[in-house]
Amino acid sequence: MSSRSSCRQAYSLIGGILLTFSFSTHASSFPSTTPQSPFWEALMLQPAVQGDIWTRMRDNFQWEIDAREPRVQKWIDYYRRYPGNITTIAERARPWLYWVVSELERRGMPGEIALLPFIESAYDPTARHAGGATGMWQFMPGTGDALGLRRDGTYDGRLDVIASTKAALDYIQQQADQWYEGDIELSLAAYNAGAGTVNKARRKAVASGKRGDYWDLRLPRQTMNYVPKLLALSRMIAEPDRYDIALPSIPNQPAFARVPVEGRIHLARVARMAGISRSRLEALNPALLQGTTLPSRAPELLVPHTAKNALVTHLAERREAFASEDRYRVRRGDSLSALAARYSVTVNELRRHNGLRSDVIRIGQMLSIPGRGEPDVGQDTLVRR
Repeated sequence: MSSRSSCRQAYSLIGGILLTFSFSTHASSFPSTTPQSPFWEALMLQPAVQGDIWTRMRDNFQWEIDAREPRVQKWIDYYRRYPGNITTIAERARPWLYWVVSELERRGMPGEIALLPFIESAYDPTARHAGGATGMWQFMPGTGDALGLRRDGTYDGRLDVIASTKAALDYIQQQADQWYEGDIELSLAAYNAGAGTVNKARRKAVASGKRGDYWDLRLPRQTMNYVPKLLALSRMIAEPDRYDIALPSIPNQPAFARVPVEGRIHLARVARMAGISRSRLEALNPALLQGTTLPSRAPELLVPHTAKNALVTHLAERREAFASEDRYRVRRGDSLSALAARYSVTVNELRRHNGLRSDVIRIGQMLSIPGRGEPDVGQDTLVRR
């Protein structure tokens, strides 16, 4: 497949997912670039050095030929007027870039796709658009549902960076293979405008004697600009000095680790176990809407790579402690308050530990009594189900 054809592969992804941030010809075309979390504010910008994640990403760029298209130069000129926006978004991508680049390499996909969330969400996993598009890859509800991104009051898979990235890349590849003979550029156009719109434009182009690739099509303005924007960003990332872009130095190593968690534990408690701030933990796990782990939806919790060992050790100690906890079968005349007093725990702790919504218990019910050595830690206690 030609390098021009492989370009197409990467862009077709966008068919069924509505891209929210459309970069018009005004300064507002960049999404807001002010980080909100103290976690992000604590990260300092430093000049990029050789051998960091940007070098690795550049080594995987495949679309240099199409980057010469006139429409690409138009967007290079536009972005050059706002280099600070690119720098800020690049910093926000710090926790995610290593994993996204690794996933693209595993699939043999062009490295340019790692820049797609620049356009989609400014690399903000919590981004929400008034039209319904949500998350780093800006999935609409229906598209997310179709791709298996579960969502309810406790979890939204569109906000889960691991799950949504896999879904987005799956979708890019599937559309490219199903409709466009592997042409990812066409798939990206379909990600933006819908496969029906792209296929109709393609038939018209072929009927007029053209090849029917992305650059031959007449599409809605946002879609006409979508691939050029991505290629413009890739050219600027490829030569940051030429375009006066101060990329932050991001090491070519994992920024987070995935730790299996059993049971429901409040994130404040997990943060103390891991020795990190709660805000930092929440920033890595935005899909957990109620502030607790949720193994049925997200069996692994993301933590900073440097905090993994501490958390694994504490979780192992906790499992060991709960393995020897007291069990009690409710008898006639028992009450939750009496049992709490007997076992030196609070009523609230006993209720939460057993997943009870009220103080009502029934004869014959088996209750789990928290380890007596554990103090009442309020809402940071393990919730048993």
